Amino acid sequence: MPPVQRKKDTNSLSENYDSSRSSKNNVQKQKNITGFICLSILQVLLTFLIVNFATSYFVTETWFWGYEGKYTNWRNWVPRKEIIFSEAELAKYDGSDPNLPIYIAMNGEVFDVTPGKHYYGKGGGYNFFAGKDASRAYVTGCFETHLTHDLRGLTPQQLKDLENWATFYRDHHTYYKVGRVVHPPIDPKSPIPPPCNDASAQKSK
Repeated sequence: MPPVQRKKDTNSLSENYDSSRSSKNNVQKQKNITGFICLSILQVLLTFLIVNFATSYFVTETWFWGYEGKYTNWRNWVPRKEIIFSEAELAKYDGSDPNLPIYIAMNGEVFDVTPGKHYYGKGGGYNFFAGKDASRAYVTGCFETHLTHDLRGLTPQQLKDLENWATFYRDHHTYYKVGRVVHPPIDPKSPIPPPCNDASAQKSK
């Protein structure tokens, strides 16, 4: 007796196909909705930023409601490798060469102060700070004899004042840190720089 052949359930296959197609359509619709929502959010945020900046400039004539600091300095948002200087290398950036930036150092940290070249450049009132780490002079006011990184003998308050100066340069809206200068060790037997008799007022910020 020949085997009985069963008929394929075409209705069941059709239902499975329709169900699969419907599921794919639902997934695609969900993706479209999600993309539309994300795009709408971005448009709202962009509109808010434009209106905020425009209003700030209209009211304060600045883009950031008068704020000027490290967060408005675009250079602080650009990743860069820290440069390590010797004292001789740092001395090249003293403002005497117009093709080079102007660097000053504060307790080992090197900052680019080129935007303030009318102060730190050749002929500027603070040119004696350029190309060197003159940390001691910042807090003693001895701008002739204390242009050194030697901090021995300074009081806790003077060291705190020096850190305030470093913070000033770190947070400046145009100056920025570029690296560090490596100093040779100070001979502990060498004399501490003596106080000067004509100490000037501390450098004005």
